Amino acid sequence: MEYKYEAVVETDGRIRIQSPVHLKTGAKVFVSVPSDDPDPVVSGFDLSERALAADWLNPEAEAAWAHLQ
Repeated sequence: MEYKYEAVVETDGRIRIQSPVHLKTGAKVFVSVPSDDPDPVVSGFDLSERALAADWLNPEAEAAWAHLQ
């Protein structure tokens, strides 16, 4: 399962995640830096993903698809 976290870049260049996160040592992470002037098409994809996630990522949907994992 994929998770997204909001983070900020500190003055020394370090990335600080805004909420507590517990990851395994050596876990792979991807960092995406949105543009200051976001492309409306890409923003639309992000909004669509959030809307679909609300529908797809729920206990009933997870139970329905559990046999495929």
